[in-house]
Amino acid sequence: VILPQCLEEARPSWFGFMITCKEGVSRDAMVQNLESNGIQTRMLFAGNIIKQPCFDELRKEGKGYRVVGNLEKTDEVMVNSFWIGLYPGMTEEMIDHMIETICNYINLI
Repeated sequence: VILPQCLEEARPSWFGFMITCKEGVSRDAMVQNLESNGIQTRMLFAGNIIKQPCFDELRKEGKGYRVVGNLEKTDEVMVNSFWIGLYPGMTEEMIDHMIETICNYINLI
């Protein structure tokens, strides 16, 4: 999997971590495993935004936006990424459970 990285000069306020599954790792299976272990996930509303339902009318008309390139990476993000949430009230035990569950799943595949 690909995890987010923080630049040295950045001071982010982490409200969640985006996880991107590499080839050979099923996002849907990983999400199902996390959810069945009490870890909530959310799909990413982004990636190739022109494939989202809000663009249905614009695609029909074929105008109102432009596309530069083939958007290959945005498709990858849209299909292979999801969020796990964080909040200030999380305990070390909760964080350890998330880490352990993710590591165990990755070691199974």
